[in-house]
Amino acid sequence: MIRVLIADDQALVRAALSAMLVRRADLDVVGEAEDGARAVALAFELKPDVVVMDVRMPGLTGVEATARILADWPHPAHPRPNVLVLTTFDLDEYVHAALRAGAGGFMLKNSSPEQLAEAIRVVAAGESMLAPSVTRRLIGAFAAVPPALLDRPGRPPALAALTRRELDVLVLVAKGLSNAQIAKELELSEAGVKSRVNRILTRLGLENRVQAAVLAYDSGLLPLPGR
Repeated sequence: MIRVLIADDQALVRAALSAMLVRRADLDVVGEAEDGARAVALAFELKPDVVVMDVRMPGLTGVEATARILADWPHPAHPRPNVLVLTTFDLDEYVHAALRAGAGGFMLKNSSPEQLAEAIRVVAAGESMLAPSVTRRLIGAFAAVPPALLDRPGRPPALAALTRRELDVLVLVAKGLSNAQIAKELELSEAGVKSRVNRILTRLGLENRVQAAVLAYDSGLLPLPGR
């Protein structure tokens, strides 16, 4: 059972999301937060697997709440929750900051219930939901103005630390494939893929697969969308 915390400042949105998710046998809504500060408090208290986080909320924003949850997690014996950001994207200039804060997935608010449920499952498994429309906008923005995460002092030159096989895995991560799909494509075990993804993130000093995908495009491993 995947334990989900919903954070959104609109009561109707929270109610709709909760009603939709509880109909899935593998998803359990354990709490609802009306703002960022409450999201942090409930995350620390309830220890959910996934926080579905709105970006724009009064007081503490979704970006700030994401950063606090992941940076100040008070339960060393319990894994931090994964954060799935809900966004209208074309209006949310904070999405890039949420990525740097460690959010693991991005979904548009007009996504179908099936798409949102699947995104929660993917993020709960430690992978990233790279919705194509969101990814294109992320890649375009990051290509135009390279973010600080790609210029960290002391980080090895881009991709130089990776083996040929790890580069193959990175390309497929950037294309949005899951571990299972990558394993099938490269004739590897799923555990082997997961291990390689973890090594890629560690060697490149990245937080998650979304950042890895951005780096892959920025380094020229894949052509930028629309080019």
